Amino acid sequence: MADRYRNFEELAADLQPEVDYRIRSEDRGTSVVILAPHGGSIEPETSQIAMAIAGTDLSFYSFDALKAGGHGDFHITSHRFDEPRAIDLVGRSNTAVAIHGRKDDGTNTVWLGGRATVLRDAIGSALRDAGFGAELNQTLPGIHESNICNRTRSGKGVQLELPRSLRRRLATESNDLDAFCLAIRSAIVSASQS
Repeated sequence: MADRYRNFEELAADLQPEVDYRIRSEDRGTSVVILAPHGGSIEPETSQIAMAIAGTDLSFYSFDALKAGGHGDFHITSHRFDEPRAIDLVGRSNTAVAIHGRKDDGTNTVWLGGRATVLRDAIGSALRDAGFGAELNQTLPGIHESNICNRTRSGKGVQLELPRSLRRRLATESNDLDAFCLAIRSAIVSASQS
């Protein structure tokens, strides 16, 4: 489905904050920001998962649609996602990890993308070691320089595409969510020491 809005300015002119959508942004002064640009009813559970990964110490951002609607009603494609608070927070970070949702395809595999290949590969390895499927994203590679995850100081970030079935599982199974978050956080630490 095509996006209804080409950018945030168009969306904001038509919709009301705290009625139609909500923005949450926590600048914790870290070099990494965890974000969910398509949260709420757009790609359900992505904000919850991103918030869990960020915990209380990593910077966090989410854009959440508060009303039900078609996928394209609130969705702004990642390389056109230009909400000012997101641009500011991501732009002050060294790297970003964006949590996205995708349709089920019969697997629980996380698709790995983005321009931060060292971190991307470290996350993939850590997820596989924790018992999660992870493979390079051939469909939505997240390498466009304007992709919100790549608008960092380094020009690099990671995009994770989670199928609906995995997002539901992580939202309801706290042990699985903890293992998933720990894997990603350990990869962030290990990649920063490389």
